Amino acid sequence: MTGNTLFNSALSRRRFLSIAAAGAASASLTACVSTPPPVVEDTGGFPPYSAEPGGIGDPAVMYAAMEDEGVMLPAIPYQKIDPQFYRQIVENPTGEQPGTIVVHTPTRFLYLVMEGGQALRYGVGIGRQGFSWQGHAHVQWKQKWPKWTPPDDMIARQPELAKYSAANGGMSPGLDNPLGARALYLFQGNVDTLYRLHGSPEWWSIGKAVSSGCVRLMNQDIIDLYNRVPIKTPVLVV
Repeated sequence: MTGNTLFNSALSRRRFLSIAAAGAASASLTACVSTPPPVVEDTGGFPPYSAEPGGIGDPAVMYAAMEDEGVMLPAIPYQKIDPQFYRQIVENPTGEQPGTIVVHTPTRFLYLVMEGGQALRYGVGIGRQGFSWQGHAHVQWKQKWPKWTPPDDMIARQPELAKYSAANGGMSPGLDNPLGARALYLFQGNVDTLYRLHGSPEWWSIGKAVSSGCVRLMNQDIIDLYNRVPIKTPVLVV
């Protein structure tokens, strides 16, 4: 079987399960939380980055420091990240229609399906085992530099987060906010799933399963994705 066939086969099986489980998942699981940085070793083992034909470009430019909405985002030390997780254009392996976002959790990739058999691929971090979410949804709302409000069940497990509760106004936007520079809010119908595609200052978490459910991108990548997708964009998480 080809890589595309394997991907589509996995999507078909997971899509059936996700539709059945989506309602229960969104009710029983929780949303995003930040994690402390691990010790990052400079392995020197990553191959040189080479963009696919038609690729986005130089990672030194894509992940440079930038000013955004009056906030100075620091440069991302992309040399410490596996180059497969850099933003780049690839052949579309999803079988979905152009304009669809597909998050493929086993490979830690988010695809924005494009015309002409291509997709724009981003590296992501996903939820830890037991907090991951899957299903069909759509982007109901987009927010620049969002506040973060942990849900009640998260506060019950981590009482130190009570200062960021809805009653206390949430956590103000900023470089330390777990939702980062942008958030795309996922709904099923008119119901908020409590899950987000969002930025993160924790670049070291990309490619890993560390967050409590949400799909996180590097801040420079979520800004790029935010600018490309409109409200009502369909999303499939498998």
